[in-house]
Amino acid sequence: MRTQVAIIGAGPAGLLLSHLLHLQGIESIVLESRTRQDIESTIRAGVLEQGTMDILNDSGVGERMRAEGALHHGFDLAFDGQRHRIDLRELTGKAITVYAQHEVIKDLVKAREAAGGQLLFGVRDVALHDTATDKPWVTFTHHGEPARIDADFIAGCDGFHGVSRPAMPQDGREDYQRIYPFGWFGILVEAPPSSDELIYARHERGFALVSTRSPTVQRMYFQCDPNDSVDHWSDDRIWSELHARTEGHDGWRLTEGKIFQKNIIGMRSFVSTPMQAGRLYLAGDAAHIVPPTGAKGLNLAVSDVNLLARGIEQFYQQGTGERLERYTQDAFKRIWRAEYFSWWMTSMLHTFADASSFQREVQRAELENVVASRAMATALAENYVGAF
Repeated sequence: MRTQVAIIGAGPAGLLLSHLLHLQGIESIVLESRTRQDIESTIRAGVLEQGTMDILNDSGVGERMRAEGALHHGFDLAFDGQRHRIDLRELTGKAITVYAQHEVIKDLVKAREAAGGQLLFGVRDVALHDTATDKPWVTFTHHGEPARIDADFIAGCDGFHGVSRPAMPQDGREDYQRIYPFGWFGILVEAPPSSDELIYARHERGFALVSTRSPTVQRMYFQCDPNDSVDHWSDDRIWSELHARTEGHDGWRLTEGKIFQKNIIGMRSFVSTPMQAGRLYLAGDAAHIVPPTGAKGLNLAVSDVNLLARGIEQFYQQGTGERLERYTQDAFKRIWRAEYFSWWMTSMLHTFADASSFQREVQRAELENVVASRAMATALAENYVGAF
């Protein structure tokens, strides 16, 4: 097989890159180790920044997001028994949409299929070759048969555990990482929304987040030991913990329902640099990870591939690699801001077992400053909606 861009990974980054390239008349083939059913049914966070919403709309795949997504103009910070609203629209003029990641994937798969795009699911043994030359190639197994793709470029959009980042030259590489001493216990619940907007709650027992996925399915999280097991948590124990961490002095209560999914996710911050070498480019989780507190993971992936698509477009239409040459530099302007914001939100809202009484009081004072100071609330809101 021959194509202009071989894309490894059919998550939001790989699929959107393929779609954006198609709109500019650039061919691509997407390789994915999972099945289509797997990628379309894996439920993950879905807070979309204004810029992400704009890119999906402008590229023609935002119709269902506009119809089914929940447009939020603010969210609540809850601590010391009270809730404080951060008015995103009033502070920034922008909003966010809650629309699950797997729904974005469904929309992109549908768009690629409608355009006759090549999506190969269930591939195995993917290996990248000659990425330092202008004729890179990819080998893999599909339906039990060996296969090869020759391409002009390879885009590694296959996540933290994929094959693309390990294929990068190790000389001159640098990784930055922080592993947090806690995780998130997540549940999916059959219930109506407990709140019109998201609630980020800081409690002495630990952080909690009240979110939504649809009018009938809600997503909630609470801070936990990352080495814990879901088997240790009965439904009654989960609801007791969530009630304790989220309810305050105003009488508001969570709406309970049938819990049909439980999972525990670890928390890390990670950046690998550079994001390019020869004809191989990384995007999304293959290059960087953020803790989910700042709701930046999907949005960073969209930002990456938007930059990468523009660079590849310039290469083919203008015959210059200027944008591709500065891809890492341009992407990092956004990535490190998002890393900072996600670290800051995580540090401000979670409890740390080794924190001194002084540190706990400073943490509380920081929250009070955020809700009392318009300048600090604006800074939070601008980072949250991606208003740069």
